[in-house]
Amino acid sequence: MAKTKSVYSCTECGATSPKWAGQCPGCSGWNTLVETVAEQGTGAHRFASLAGTAQVQTLADIRPRDEPRLATGLEEFDRVLGGGLVPGGVVLIGGDPGIGKSTLLLQALAQLASRVSTLYITGEESGEQVALRAQRLALDPSGLQLLAEINLEKIGAVLSDTRPRVVVVDSIQTVYSEQLTSAPGSVAQVRECAAQLTRAAKQAGHSLILVGHVTKEGTLAGPRVLEHIVDTVLYFEGETSSSFRLIRAFKNRYGAVNELGVFAMTERGLRGVSNPSAMFLSHHGQPVSGSCVMVTQEGTRPLLVEIQALVDSAHGNPRRLTVGLDAARLAMLLAVLHRHAGVVCADQDVFVNAVGGVKIGEPAGDLAVLLAIVSSLKNRPLPQKLVAFGEVGLAGEIRPAPRGQERLREAAKLGFTHALIPKANAPKQKIEGLTIIPVERIEEAFAKLRELE
Repeated sequence: MAKTKSVYSCTECGATSPKWAGQCPGCSGWNTLVETVAEQGTGAHRFASLAGTAQVQTLADIRPRDEPRLATGLEEFDRVLGGGLVPGGVVLIGGDPGIGKSTLLLQALAQLASRVSTLYITGEESGEQVALRAQRLALDPSGLQLLAEINLEKIGAVLSDTRPRVVVVDSIQTVYSEQLTSAPGSVAQVRECAAQLTRAAKQAGHSLILVGHVTKEGTLAGPRVLEHIVDTVLYFEGETSSSFRLIRAFKNRYGAVNELGVFAMTERGLRGVSNPSAMFLSHHGQPVSGSCVMVTQEGTRPLLVEIQALVDSAHGNPRRLTVGLDAARLAMLLAVLHRHAGVVCADQDVFVNAVGGVKIGEPAGDLAVLLAIVSSLKNRPLPQKLVAFGEVGLAGEIRPAPRGQERLREAAKLGFTHALIPKANAPKQKIEGLTIIPVERIEEAFAKLRELE
């Protein structure tokens, strides 16, 4: 028997090399080459028409069709998708093991099965295991078709025969093609199977949802080209010790990115959280120092998040630790605080945390972080029912945040009475029940706070 030849494939770009190297020759990524079985021939021709072929025509002559979206019945899931599933659209959803991906999709398909034909393809579980989950979640199994198969050619035949409207493949790493000799989950298999399933979805017009594994770094396993092939990339996040789950859109050709859906894990499965701000706010019995509430924007949704800071005397080298915020930005804010407000933290340990496990990726949380730090340092609680947001520049100025009106309305809806915001975000019309405190610089912000005390 001839010896099997192996090559090294890049997990980022898919380039191959006859021998291992620390740096990929294609994309220059480090430590991305993994050993795979060399395939006979090339499958490049299979990628030629993922979106279909057509004659050359001018863009003005094309009349796009307004395809109606298919709502899944899970409001938070539909929000992240941009309103629902798109016919012919391909969604890739990834997350840690046990986070609830299969539970979420089974709930969605069970609701869709009463309106359209659906097919759940499971490669990791048997049919009995899926039936047990549906029974535990008290789902109606009638109308929901199930296929326990990992062979791509057999899956394609079933899709051609049944012609479902919505298809879920759980997971893409378990599917393999007989045309390739490498094992399921390899770079070549994942790339080829995803491309074949995507082309089938585009041609037949059914909505396809692929479940993907994630690496220990939290990124989707397999070649990076997998994320380019699909139309939408979703990440399912959350601590396994917490009952709350977050789903984010990082790519969406049919809707906005950075949308956030919030779910609560219950005995009956995942339930959407209608007021997610409540989960990110701590309920203190009395005012405490080092706590400030900010309004962050996740896609089109404003969220109120509590920022907590603890400043204590350092024993040795001062430490700066953040959870849910950028550590490098904290160091910059401390320097601005020293230079323009005269508050020294050089000999203090500074710990900053965003309550609830949310990650603040926008600079609009700068002002709330500084207020929480000064409150902890001086051991003086901030005024109750105070909310703050705004970006802090290196010159000490407070810059406006986008969608300021929506942030303020969300704060007023939840009962906050005072808002410390950038002057450029001050509303032209008064918001009932909310006193606006516009400021332009951080020293002015601290002066306004002293007037409130």
